[in-house]
Amino acid sequence: MTVKNGRRWNHNIHYHPRILRAIPDGAQRALDVGCGEGMLARELRRTVPRVTGIDLDALSIDQAREHPDDVDYILGDFLTHPFEPASFDVIGSVATLHHVDAAKGLARMRDLLRPGGVLAIVGLARSTMPNDLPRDLAGVAVSTFHRAMKGRWEHPSPIVWPPPVTYPQMRALAAEILPGSQYRRHLLLRYSITWRKPQH
Repeated sequence: MTVKNGRRWNHNIHYHPRILRAIPDGAQRALDVGCGEGMLARELRRTVPRVTGIDLDALSIDQAREHPDDVDYILGDFLTHPFEPASFDVIGSVATLHHVDAAKGLARMRDLLRPGGVLAIVGLARSTMPNDLPRDLAGVAVSTFHRAMKGRWEHPSPIVWPPPVTYPQMRALAAEILPGSQYRRHLLLRYSITWRKPQH
């Protein structure tokens, strides 16, 4: 684990700005699904007054709670935790959906979001060969450059590999469960989904 210039970097952190840019104006409550040790939750808290992070990994939650950051950290399963429906203005999630049933995870996040709220996800999916080989090779090359310049911080959370859902399957699920969502595939072996819940 290396950190250069005092700043952490890995593939997931690289895409945190996509989530932070999606925060809607006036957002009062945010949920970080699969918060790990709380890095994204702390970043959300700079903009949103009330932030909740939830994760199943006790070690990660213990580390998150060591920070004096005024974030409410919950050790639990976001699929079953008794959150109030439609109670969050923004929900962020990084590298979490491949740990659960993706369809159930998307539907749960959708239901926890207030009308007009924004869901922003960065996730991992499974490449399909040989179609994805050129993109994956390009991603490895860019990743190698970033690591050389920035180091690589290893998160403490459990790892699931390979992801159970392919990129096309994830795109189809997003279109079905979150109509009108924006799906994008990224070079560093990630995808993103952004969706604003309709007001009606």
